[in-house]
Amino acid sequence: MKTPDTADRLEDAANRITDISRADLQIMLRRAALLLRNSGSIAFDDDMEEALRDLSNEFGKTRNDTVRLIVREWMEQNTYLPVHDLDEDGEVDGTA
Repeated sequence: MKTPDTADRLEDAANRITDISRADLQIMLRRAALLLRNSGSIAFDDDMEEALRDLSNEFGKTRNDTVRLIVREWMEQNTYLPVHDLDEDGEVDGTA
């Protein structure tokens, strides 16, 4: 059985709104607000948004996946992350 997350708790509270205490509802709403506040997306200037939109369409990826790809490649190129190069003489598992 999974532990109920904030969304599950909010849905449960909505289903039994007359039974839930005001204090419990305040706690759940504050947690939800905190999660929303911390999960926001990055806003860029219009020219960057346009370039991201074009790249996303070209790559067939979502905007967020494109941003992740760009940041990962930049971090690899600037040695903040290890580069995952394939060794031409190395073993492969037989899949492409």
